[in-house]
Amino acid sequence: MEISERLKSTGSKRILALDGGGIRGAITLGYLEQMEKMLQKRYNNTNFRLCDYFDLIGGTSTGAIIAGGLAIGMSATEIKDLYKELGEKIFSRKASIFKRLSFKFQIRALEKELKKIFGDMTMSSDKLKTGFCVVTKRADTGSTWPIFNHPESKYYKYTKDYLVRQVIRASTAAPTYFKPEVINIGNNQIGAFVDGGVSLHNNPSMQLFLLATLKSFKLNWETGADKLMIVSVGTGFWETKEEIDKVTDNRLWDWAGGVINMLMRDASIGNEMMLQYFSKSPTSRIIDREMGNLKDDLITEKPLLHYLRYNAILEKDPLTKLGFKNINPSDLYEMSEAKNCHTLTCIGEEAAKVDIKSAHFPKAFDLKKNTPLDNFDLEGFLNRDKIV
Repeated sequence: MEISERLKSTGSKRILALDGGGIRGAITLGYLEQMEKMLQKRYNNTNFRLCDYFDLIGGTSTGAIIAGGLAIGMSATEIKDLYKELGEKIFSRKASIFKRLSFKFQIRALEKELKKIFGDMTMSSDKLKTGFCVVTKRADTGSTWPIFNHPESKYYKYTKDYLVRQVIRASTAAPTYFKPEVINIGNNQIGAFVDGGVSLHNNPSMQLFLLATLKSFKLNWETGADKLMIVSVGTGFWETKEEIDKVTDNRLWDWAGGVINMLMRDASIGNEMMLQYFSKSPTSRIIDREMGNLKDDLITEKPLLHYLRYNAILEKDPLTKLGFKNINPSDLYEMSEAKNCHTLTCIGEEAAKVDIKSAHFPKAFDLKKNTPLDNFDLEGFLNRDKIV
């Protein structure tokens, strides 16, 4: 099925949104593998992929790398197996002592690995098997760019020729970690791009909701609890509590990083809060002690979507319950510690076994044989990788 047909077809729609978080993306992969296995069992097909189920897969930063792999048909297990090696190569090669004043890590290792995976495919490539969106930030104008592969979108005439690996590299260019990515954006203009995590959309689920529903993006998907589903997967979270003396004695460089983290945290919480406010989510969590989990709140007369949020809690008690009692949670917070990849993957796997339930994925969003698309063979679609 052509991407344009899939994106414009009627019926219920499914969106997968993947957070940024550096090496902590290993947690995301633990969840995705469990999700994929659950769907393989539902459809009785070991070749079933998340790109078969989700009509739009989008991510920010490390989530963009994972989203890209899923969009070209890789299994969650394949990406998980690749991720440890990828993280070690990317985060072990530091920039020279002089360049380290601007950014910590060399870009060559990241660019080389992305080229291995995505080659020279563009955003219009038919190797992208589903809707695909990368959230990045244009540093020279301060604007957030959701770059996606919808042929009817306003700027597709330019973005269709962007290299997938270059767009993903742009979304992963975390300030101080990697050098910004310069892209010829079309019409004889150049743009400098950095990590989408420094926008409001390190958790890209709200951006993807807007992409799906605002008229300007040309998808115009229907809203409703049985019409639109967003599955959002995080890279771990924890409560922050600093000592008063430490905060009041902060120096300029302490505040530089601290304020960014505060804003990113607020953006992520606000994102979750609004999507819970739009829905009756079976995974709703307590936003804060005053608002609670919003289960009795709904901003519209009827829910606008079915919303699922999965994220592992990186704190002592929750980790102990998962079987990780000898881990110091704070050792897991830094997003460039490649040595944590295996542990983070295991945490994601164990958390997913507890959190993900088949009932979270209603029948309203099952793939159906009776589709409005002409000549669409569901059985052939689900078994397309089998050798005949």
